[in-house]
Amino acid sequence: MSRRAAEVAWIDEHVERTGEVEVVRVRPWATVLRAPTAGGTVWMKAAGSGTAFEVPLYGVLAREVPERVLTPIASDVERAWLLLPDGGPSLGEQGAESDALVAALVEYGRLQRRLEPFVDEMLALGVPDMRPAVMLARFHEALAATGRLPEVEAMEPTVVGWCERLAASPLPPSLDHNDLHPWNILEGPRYYDWGDSVVAHPFAAMLVPLSMLKRGREAAGDAYLEVFSDLAPHDVLVETLELACRVAKIARTLTWDRAIQASREKGEPVDPDWASAPAETLAGLLDDDPFG
Repeated sequence: MSRRAAEVAWIDEHVERTGEVEVVRVRPWATVLRAPTAGGTVWMKAAGSGTAFEVPLYGVLAREVPERVLTPIASDVERAWLLLPDGGPSLGEQGAESDALVAALVEYGRLQRRLEPFVDEMLALGVPDMRPAVMLARFHEALAATGRLPEVEAMEPTVVGWCERLAASPLPPSLDHNDLHPWNILEGPRYYDWGDSVVAHPFAAMLVPLSMLKRGREAAGDAYLEVFSDLAPHDVLVETLELACRVAKIARTLTWDRAIQASREKGEPVDPDWASAPAETLAGLLDDDPFG
């Protein structure tokens, strides 16, 4: 039986399909299939080895924050397969106003607070470790992956200082979605596509959404930070947010590099749009704007 036939057979084990299975997206790190059923559309995700942790991670999310995720219809950890119900259009597809994104960021902060006790469990599942204490090592990995950009490499003393200050932060690590944009947020809000997730300083999760907000960024950041106001004064939280988003560029660099390596491992050509992404992302450490 071919892999695709096995995937279709697995879908049929769990739902009553009423039409053909459609291949929606094929990427080196995951394949997404869609199928019509008597109960509505379902989505199957077959994760690659680099993102296989997403399947057991859904188990933690569905257990601890079930109202913030799509509850899997079925999952197969060994094969890294996930079957999800349809969640409706994303905020991005709806063209939602920035207020909806801000509200989603606030709820994401609350999700992070609830997941703090489960960091060790998530790490044990294979969610990449990007906590402040290991980010200097990750910086060296990112330099190696991008060919050691001289200007960025010269920033090592600065990066050391950033990481030390983040490690001393009173905020415990939690789950950073690492790609939290409006097309990965559903009404509710609910969050999906967790394949880029890392365990990190919680504020690292704001790099992507705040970089997309050209207007209202400060207000959005303040609304999110209010969730953590019991842990530090507001000015300290603002400073920590900027630090965490600077350091988060290192994790994003390694996520891009993982995608490129997945292409190479499969003997596939690297998408030109991705090829320069790791170096461009790491070079963002040079920006004055922490969200740049």
